[in-house]
Amino acid sequence: MSAEAMADPPGGGSALLRLTDVHKTYGAGTEVEVEVLHGIDLALARGEFTALIGPSGSGKSTLLNLIGLLEPPTAGSYVLDGRETTTLPERELTALRARSIGFGFQFHHLLPAFTATENVLLPGMVAEGPVTPARREGARELLRSVGLGDRLDYLPRKLSGGQQQRVAIARALSLAPPLVLADEPTGNLDTHSADEIFALMRRFNEDRGVAFLIVTHDPRLAHRCDRIVNLVDGSVDSGSGRI
Repeated sequence: MSAEAMADPPGGGSALLRLTDVHKTYGAGTEVEVEVLHGIDLALARGEFTALIGPSGSGKSTLLNLIGLLEPPTAGSYVLDGRETTTLPERELTALRARSIGFGFQFHHLLPAFTATENVLLPGMVAEGPVTPARREGARELLRSVGLGDRLDYLPRKLSGGQQQRVAIARALSLAPPLVLADEPTGNLDTHSADEIFALMRRFNEDRGVAFLIVTHDPRLAHRCDRIVNLVDGSVDSGSGRI
């Protein structure tokens, strides 16, 4: 499959996101100028479950930051959920990010003084203001759905690593985004816990139609995704494609 072909979602489905000829340069115009991403063409279909792999230093974190609207591309087009993001003002980017993207990380980033329920409520508190009874119950229901119905009011220090990652997944899904970006979500877990977390993400993908883009160094898990995107030296490898 050519890099150009990667611009189209597998099976011809509608694209949730599309990057076209995206470049990212740091230190532009200085002696230390370096281009990290080189003309990325990539699309992700609604409901797709995709692994993003590549060696350290290949640009995976930078690409994930761009897709997550955490930093802008230097050049190129990025359309997310039907909107061209490169021309949006910061306020609209913030609103689009909150509505369209959930984030999951290797180190959970749970607030230690917040209970599991309060951590899940956090994105809604930032995006929508004070917690309502309906939103609190929604958070608790999400925690039940990830198998933590008996840990709703536990602080993170009372939870295992796998349980903390379950809270993080519930938090990523709390505003019902169409896309979750997961950066090494199983990186700190043993094989059994990693399999459980992977199965949990896959269940939300299949039951709710949430698209996942998962950065992983675990080839065993990557090959259980619908598609593998291989990033090499800041470019999508021409061999990337469906499993």
